[in-house]
Amino acid sequence: MPTPNFKQRSPQKELIDTDQLSFDEFHDCLIDLAKVNAWTLAYAPTLNWLTNRTRRKRFPEPVSVLDVGSGGGDMLRKIGLWAKKERMQVNLLGVDINPWAKKSAELISQPDVEIEYKTQDIFALDTGRQFDFIVSSLFTHHLSNDELMRFISWMDKRAKRGWFINDLHRHAIPYHFIKNTVDLLSSNRLIIHDAPISVSRAFTRQDWRLLLDRTGISQAHVRIAWHFPFRYSVSCVK
Repeated sequence: MPTPNFKQRSPQKELIDTDQLSFDEFHDCLIDLAKVNAWTLAYAPTLNWLTNRTRRKRFPEPVSVLDVGSGGGDMLRKIGLWAKKERMQVNLLGVDINPWAKKSAELISQPDVEIEYKTQDIFALDTGRQFDFIVSSLFTHHLSNDELMRFISWMDKRAKRGWFINDLHRHAIPYHFIKNTVDLLSSNRLIIHDAPISVSRAFTRQDWRLLLDRTGISQAHVRIAWHFPFRYSVSCVK
């Protein structure tokens, strides 16, 4: 695999988006991906943002949270545990276009954390339905720039209290690090192949500024923040 040009997003697709996969391989990938996410501190930016938003102002409960591109549901399970700790009633919904994501998430999720999973194109989700918060984690790098702008505009219309994107930072250091170490975290071929591509398909701060500007959304309430290790969040507070 040639080293990408980090000045622009890679057009290379990930196997998880293109290959005909068995359910077992897909399911194993999501289980291992949750381990990688824990090891790389992937959940903290989203949980910290939700904490700051809900502690500053209490909302009528239950608080509705939509996770777009929810995969195996690991982010939603973390949010469910966070809500219990905060003594907050929540309605949690995960939407993923891959039909095996729902099956996988339901197999992994414990019954004591109530989460609804749907298989659907997010743009076809219940016209007019709104949520207090909309989040996504490691989802936006799967989209083209045009798809991402459409997604941001969609979130801005559907989120009543705010939305939060949590994704990777395109940079040579995380690319080479994950490329050379991912096989220590997983033996799943999808993760080994796709992890460095995920970084090469991700975004820089300048990318986010340009994309947000092109959506026409006022950036007065939008914040771009860098998180250790090599992650960007883009958030909007309403």
